[in-house]
Amino acid sequence: MLERAGVLGAFLGEKPFPVRRMSLHFGSREKCAVLPEPAYGLSRYTFDHLLWSNAVALGAQRVDDLAQPTVIAAGRPAGLESRGSRLFGFKAHFDGPVDDAVALYFLGQAYVGINCVEGGRTNVCGLAPESLLQRYGFDPQSLMETDSALRSRLAPLNRAMKWLFTGPLEFAQQWNFREAYLAGDALSFVDPFTGSGLLCASVTGSLAGLHAARQVPVAEHLRLCRQSISKPFLFSSILRGIASTEWAERLINLVPARVLFRLTRPRSRNAI
Repeated sequence: MLERAGVLGAFLGEKPFPVRRMSLHFGSREKCAVLPEPAYGLSRYTFDHLLWSNAVALGAQRVDDLAQPTVIAAGRPAGLESRGSRLFGFKAHFDGPVDDAVALYFLGQAYVGINCVEGGRTNVCGLAPESLLQRYGFDPQSLMETDSALRSRLAPLNRAMKWLFTGPLEFAQQWNFREAYLAGDALSFVDPFTGSGLLCASVTGSLAGLHAARQVPVAEHLRLCRQSISKPFLFSSILRGIASTEWAERLINLVPARVLFRLTRPRSRNAI
């Protein structure tokens, strides 16, 4: 897809970190596997800047005047949960030893994902309910230290930036919106632990641009997006529900890692 969009060379030029393995941690249980195909770790900021720079090189111009948008790719559902039950995300980059695995740590109500990105920095991000974060003074480090495996993984690393927070968040898809072409988180906010958020955003973003240019009906745009991303959203919702139960540690060894990976990938054949 990056090659078709004309940005593969620029993408590889940023030296994304190669990711070859995955590991899932549920309490004392760990499941490791080699990925069916290599992945790349690139920070969201770098990826966004790469796409914007390419668009400008092709003639795109920034316009600050207010107007009715044709494509909406910014923002996400904020949810209607009451204070304390709301969901928040946190993220920071760390310096230290590198690892070619994407690691996911499930902590009951919360989870944390770790992978290396360009420059050998380690990206640490997670999601947790507001009440749990409040218990630890909204300090993700204190929360993560409650898990022995996660504590060991972070021990040799040094945080290189302040924690970034976002929220409140809601896992939702906007299939009834007809006023513009939706893409990315504005259309579908999926669990970050699947590792498919950036890919889903790229798929739906490419579809939105193509459909807007060709004046494809918004309903048809939504239909094609649904074909591409509905399965990863459904499966991640199921996995999220299981991960928060006591059954997670028992069930983790029953599902092959390759199946977990495949079920969380969007279909990209409809994209440009």
